[in-house]
Amino acid sequence: MANTLNAMLNPAAAVPDSPPNQDKDAPLKEDIRLLGRLLGDVLRDQEGEQVFNVVETIRQTAVRFRREDDADADIELRTLLKKLTREQTISVVRAFSYFSHLANIAEDQHHIRRRRAHLLAGSKPQAGSVGFALDKLKTAGVEAATVRGFFEQALIVPVLTAHPTEVQRKSILDAEHDIARLLAERDRPLTPKEEKANLALLQARIATLWQTRMLRYSKLTVGDEIDNALSYYRITFLRELPGLYDDIAEELAAHYGDGANSDASYIQMGSWIGGDRDGNPNVNASTMQEALTKHATTILDFYLDEVHTLGAELSISTLMVSVSPALQALADASPDQSPHRSDEPYRRALINIYAKLASTARALGATNIMRREVGHAEPYGDASEFAADLKVLVDSLAANHGASLAHPRLAHLQRAAAIFGFHLASLDMRQTSDVHQRVLAELFAAAGAESGYAGLSEPDKVALLLKELAQPRMLVSPWTTYSDETESELAILRAAKQIRQRYGVRAIRNYIISHTETVSDLLEVLLLQKETGMLRMAAGELDAMVIPLFETIPDLQRAAAIMRDWMALPQVAALIARQGQLQEVMLGYSDSNKDGGFLTSNWELYKAEIDLVKVFADAKVKLRLFHGRGGTVGRGGGPSYEAILAQPPGTVNGQIRLTEQGEIIASKFSNAEIGRRNLELLVAATLEASLGQTGGGAARNGNLAAFEAVMAELSERAYHAYRDLVYETPGFTDYFFAATPIAEIAELNLGSRPASRKSTRRIEDLRAIPWGFSWGQCRLLLPGWYGFGSAIGAWIADGEGKGGREERTATLQAMYQQWPFFATLLSNMDMVLAKTDLPIASRYAELVPDVELRERIFSRISAEHAATIACLESITGADQRLAGNPLLARSIQNRFAYLDPLNHLQVELIERHRALAAGPLQMDNRVHRGIHLSINGVAAGLRNTG
Repeated sequence: MANTLNAMLNPAAAVPDSPPNQDKDAPLKEDIRLLGRLLGDVLRDQEGEQVFNVVETIRQTAVRFRREDDADADIELRTLLKKLTREQTISVVRAFSYFSHLANIAEDQHHIRRRRAHLLAGSKPQAGSVGFALDKLKTAGVEAATVRGFFEQALIVPVLTAHPTEVQRKSILDAEHDIARLLAERDRPLTPKEEKANLALLQARIATLWQTRMLRYSKLTVGDEIDNALSYYRITFLRELPGLYDDIAEELAAHYGDGANSDASYIQMGSWIGGDRDGNPNVNASTMQEALTKHATTILDFYLDEVHTLGAELSISTLMVSVSPALQALADASPDQSPHRSDEPYRRALINIYAKLASTARALGATNIMRREVGHAEPYGDASEFAADLKVLVDSLAANHGASLAHPRLAHLQRAAAIFGFHLASLDMRQTSDVHQRVLAELFAAAGAESGYAGLSEPDKVALLLKELAQPRMLVSPWTTYSDETESELAILRAAKQIRQRYGVRAIRNYIISHTETVSDLLEVLLLQKETGMLRMAAGELDAMVIPLFETIPDLQRAAAIMRDWMALPQVAALIARQGQLQEVMLGYSDSNKDGGFLTSNWELYKAEIDLVKVFADAKVKLRLFHGRGGTVGRGGGPSYEAILAQPPGTVNGQIRLTEQGEIIASKFSNAEIGRRNLELLVAATLEASLGQTGGGAARNGNLAAFEAVMAELSERAYHAYRDLVYETPGFTDYFFAATPIAEIAELNLGSRPASRKSTRRIEDLRAIPWGFSWGQCRLLLPGWYGFGSAIGAWIADGEGKGGREERTATLQAMYQQWPFFATLLSNMDMVLAKTDLPIASRYAELVPDVELRERIFSRISAEHAATIACLESITGADQRLAGNPLLARSIQNRFAYLDPLNHLQVELIERHRALAAGPLQMDNRVHRGIHLSINGVAAGLRNTG
């Protein structure tokens, strides 16, 4: 029994027919084997031999059920799970969940190891690196001035968003970070004593994990979500972003010389957490202020630590070297008058800077500065003053034989000040258009301007809004009492104005309108900004860019026309001119998928982008797209690099924002080195898509028009297949709520945002995140593939007599080989299908009490799944999932051995929970806890399920 947990996490044991290239994966196997053994030791020590044996028996039985479709194993597994006590159930769920987490750590370390090996071998730059992109551009004849122009004008912004299905505690993140560090230590030679110490620390950290609560059990607040996101800044962004700028500067110099470099801050950070009100009543003016206070505290803590460390490092004496007059003046103004440092002006200058930062931190809301300053100094007026002081240090060093002393800490701090300012990340505001309409209807009625605003036609709304925008007077009166909703919305905009004044204009600069359907939806937000001092029409000054979010299929189809009419308004055109002739548009991947299915969503997004490019070109306005991508492929997820390269030509142009959500944030940015690599991927893809010829519309051999015509037909068929199942099949909603953990997700308080926009069971009202997440938990991942098989099959069948089935299949194969858009779409679907598992899904289907309904719907899903796989294989020629990505294929296969038991346990726990809910007891906190833990474990195992 001693080696059973080793076998559980040993890929060679878990996958009988492992692919070749075992040598490359040998260190990964060794790491997983080691972590499995240590976790087994901890499990045995903490929970006893009996629980240890139960865990292994469950694993073996689950594997047998999966691989052999063994009915006896199925019965045996169910019996086993039903016999578990509540305490044993929690221990078993925790064990398998931690297997997932530890395997993720080992896999991340292996990616780092492989990348370093590639670099040490002196190989050519890897695809996805800035060096690779520059190689391609230089070969294509792109000149240095063009590349420099790109970096001067570019803006690449990952936007972190709260996630209602996964929030890791900082305690868990810290422990896992330590485990990753200790695992990395083992890649260098260790003495026997060091080896022993390393193992002891690893075991101690895993024991700490076991004895630490994995999840929060009080309702998450918006403040909790803000804190969670900020932990990734401390782990990754604060140091890795400035470091990435250095890496890119080196690559630019190597390819083009110094002429291509730029001081512009082309990568910045964004956030929705604390400002996204759409459907979340817990977000208000106070949470916005809380977000910026915490943002400022985080970045100022970092600056203070770095300045303190620089004070120890820059011990330069004027007895040895001269300094600039500006540096001397900065030192002379220092509150430090110690005679011991009278000849050390850099230290005295840094003490002065520290004192200014400490005062600034207090002024911006910080309450706990770890090291008190030597004496008082006035706070900085803004971040540019701090940056100017740092420049004094850098310039003095450069002028006095000390340029090398600025690297890396001082130079990185200077870069950080440019990137993060005192605000850290720009906080977006977001609200749904329905709320704006209600608020303005109330304001118009109270002011006697229009009693029936909501009932007006669109032209009449536009006319009234434009008339009101031109009025110098206000609609809002301090003597009128308004509804709570209206008061809250006005308070939010007033708070935004104050935040900009306090933290800088980059603190808040975007206002996103969910469910934008008309031009009046945009004008309403302009008017609300006018009412709160954020729009000054006479001066043409607008504080927050008004950004439409087009989400549903009909919204995407109307997007270009709405933007054409919006930009044609003279008042709007003047504001856009003040924005640098730039207008942002956000595209919603999640809701369009829930509305029309995977294939249609992708196609309508593609078409909307093409149409927007034309409209913006006609208006001579620069388009910036904000991609609302989720974690799953069904919500627009998938590899960011390929997704950006597959964008239609003209849609990137150096400007892109995209959301990063939930466990995707953890998987990308909880390890600093992997975080830097993921940030580099965004820059490389944006650079290549902007200056290269790789857009998704750039199909080779001039076949684009023919390919697009085929896609239009396929989309129409897929749309009807998807809608027929989800919205038109009687009983489908009942099936969904019974066969997935959606009800349990909604009631477990996993996030501050409700799972539905309204208190109904309608699919239309359900948020896209829990919709996709629920399908991931039950291992169907239906939003990432459903409708493809029906569409392709029917289109090929229609080829009889119209060129033949073979010719149509050949057309699809050509689309896959020659059109990046279609190839990326199929690649993402391939990844989803690799993670689906119908035998596991069948266990969830058994939760549906209505046998006829269960069999009717699950059989349709199963048939579509089989058809989708068959069609995919006929197009790609690959009869195995992820044939083109064997590393990912192995990763997914190796996870099933410890994912499957979590799914089986989740089904058992849901059965218990629902049985209790139907009886007199109604609730058992331990069952609730087990479901919550299993949700986290499955999400961690699949890595991009939300």
